[in-house]
Amino acid sequence: MPTPPKKLRKQYVNNEFPTAILRFEDGHEISIKRGTGKAFDCYAGENIKILAVFDPDARERDLMDTRRADDFDDA
Repeated sequence: MPTPPKKLRKQYVNNEFPTAILRFEDGHEISIKRGTGKAFDCYAGENIKILAVFDPDARERDLMDTRRADDFDDA
């Protein structure tokens, strides 16, 4: 049986976008306002998309980056 991936505790600080959204492979999302940061749990090797929301009234989101969980700063 394969071993499950290692669970990691990482963090992201949003200094660039009015609102950044982290979208994980399992579909859940974390919203982070500009000037703040959040810590989150993820799995080693997981791809996390960073989406930007420039207009909170619109449902439009722009893909800014896709990072592996290992590339985020440790919490």
